[in-house]
Amino acid sequence: MTAHETPEELRERPFGDLVKQLAGQTSTLVHQEIDLAKAQMSQKAEIAGKGAGMLSGAAVVGLLAAGSLTAFVILLLSEAMDAWVAALIVAVVLGAVAAVLALTGRNRIRTATPPVPEQTVETVKEDVEWAKTRTPSGRT
Repeated sequence: MTAHETPEELRERPFGDLVKQLAGQTSTLVHQEIDLAKAQMSQKAEIAGKGAGMLSGAAVVGLLAAGSLTAFVILLLSEAMDAWVAALIVAVVLGAVAAVLALTGRNRIRTATPPVPEQTVETVKEDVEWAKTRTPSGRT
């Protein structure tokens, strides 16, 4: 049972042995393909993980920048009014922006419910009915 058998040698072997050899080789090939896919997915997951880490770091630095900008706006406004009034104005404006974003996001999520594929549902029902008429019930 070697991979380098000639066609004449293969013709001499019993059919059962050839089927066993084919099954073994197919099994080996499938296992090797699965191992290759696992290795490729592991490599891609590692790259994606590093990218996600960089995005997380960017988000933290961006949040720090937003905090610094908020402090800047409060300090700028405090030149024209008391600091507590400036901080209150900035907080109210940011709260309003957050509320608008939250409401808009909620509305978009509500409209994004997955559509029901009516035609697919109908054809599946038809297929089930057709299969019922073709399948003997077991009663005579």
